[in-house]
Amino acid sequence: MIVNMNEAGWEIIYHRAHALLAAQIAGQWPKDKTPRVYETIAAISQHDDLEREWQGHHLTEAGAPKDFQLETDVSIDELTQLVEDARYRSRWVAMLTSMHVCFLNEGRVADYPELEGFLEKQRQLQQGWRETLDISQEEANQSYEFMRWCDRLSLILAQRQVPIGGRGLEITSGIEQQRYDIKQNNGTLTVTPWPFERDRFDLTVEAQYLSTLQYDSYDDLQRALREDAKVKDVTWTFVK
Repeated sequence: MIVNMNEAGWEIIYHRAHALLAAQIAGQWPKDKTPRVYETIAAISQHDDLEREWQGHHLTEAGAPKDFQLETDVSIDELTQLVEDARYRSRWVAMLTSMHVCFLNEGRVADYPELEGFLEKQRQLQQGWRETLDISQEEANQSYEFMRWCDRLSLILAQRQVPIGGRGLEITSGIEQQRYDIKQNNGTLTVTPWPFERDRFDLTVEAQYLSTLQYDSYDDLQRALREDAKVKDVTWTFVK
């Protein structure tokens, strides 16, 4: 889960909600610029299905809700299952999901050597899917970079990282090596250069709000999220 602290307590955005926000972003791009657009949006919307905030122990040692960036555990079985589940949607969805799993875990091999064999297996699967889909490595990379762009912008929004004062923040430079920046202007947001189909639109994600700062157990936090949390839609307006 994504955890933000504010003056009233905690703002919590579930990872699956963040993935849905990323899918909304993808849906704002011109459809003719996105190969297999609906499959790509499906991959984006489910790429964080591995995150199950209702399982495990997601509290810090101080008893605060634990942000996903503090999670260090890795389960090869769960990663494998995520890709296998994606295959039931389509080869394209499985390929993009597998590429995302590799991107997130390639830098962790030094700490988790068992990942090396898993990642090699994923690369083999990706090659097989590219061959049956009749696409090149470059075409696959372009589609994945689009997926990562949408994921990155969603995280910037959900983590409240947009700078104040009209300063820009780079999203990524992965799509055709084009740099994109997001910035705030009079209460609305803009991206330069503007990549979207419409000149103005809203994006929304659901967030939970808690006023208690510390919990004795994760069960207590879960109970608070289910029974006590105020649930609100967070909305951003984008204008060209």
